[in-house]
Amino acid sequence: MPAKSEAQLLIESADRKANSSTRWFTSTSTKYDEAGDLYQKAAIAFKNEKQFKEAGDAHAREAECREKCQEGNEAANAWWSAAKAYKRVDPTLAVQALSQTVTFLTKAGRFRQAADREKEIGQIYLQELNDLRKACESFERAAEWYSQEDATATANACYKDAADLHAELEDYPQAIALYEQVANGSLSSALTKYSVKEYWLRASLCALAMKDTVTAKRNLSKYGSLDTTFTSTREAKFVNILVEAIEAGDMDAFTGAVFEYDQVTKLDNWKTSILLKIKKSIDTDIIL
Repeated sequence: MPAKSEAQLLIESADRKANSSTRWFTSTSTKYDEAGDLYQKAAIAFKNEKQFKEAGDAHAREAECREKCQEGNEAANAWWSAAKAYKRVDPTLAVQALSQTVTFLTKAGRFRQAADREKEIGQIYLQELNDLRKACESFERAAEWYSQEDATATANACYKDAADLHAELEDYPQAIALYEQVANGSLSSALTKYSVKEYWLRASLCALAMKDTVTAKRNLSKYGSLDTTFTSTREAKFVNILVEAIEAGDMDAFTGAVFEYDQVTKLDNWKTSILLKIKKSIDTDIIL
């Protein structure tokens, strides 16, 4: 029978401590405090052995001990440590641990840190679990907390990520509302005003993906009234040409406009994807 590792011995010791009966001269909180310290040491030992699932489990048990001692901040930190270990091997467990972290942070009113962890959850849903809907929810929740803490730039970045995902899910009205919200919030600052035309372009492409040229034209007019320089931008001119091409059912004009725009401003994956959807809708209308 192989010898037990240091981590396994520490876990056994922590289990014994956590499950021991309380003597008259020791308090329950002392028992769980000591068990929590042992679980933390076991987690570190498991990480040294590259056993990340076991390390995450040990941190989770540490977190439960901290909670029993009414140590909310320490419990939040332990759950976050568990999440970092789980991220190496199991994204679903990482999300569960991060959700626990967020619960403790919000209870303590630490909304900035809660937003950071919620954003992390969104990134795992997006990159590891491919659940765009859940990613959207996390990015929007994080954005609300960042806004609450006056971290406007970070909030806007999360709202923009959520808007991009809403568009991928073809929830176009929600995407438009979020792009416009971010744009309106960016108009007042010289540092962020330059990015407004990008948000309005994305909102306009969402309207075209809905086959709604009337809304697209109305929104372009609204955007021009909010910022008089917008009408003369490449973005606004590009949308106007696309609207004309769609209303005329002119596939060549549409393709030509996209090609010319891409020559000067390289289209990213998001724009390429939505423009292909718009192009297919013109194709369908022509066939019908």
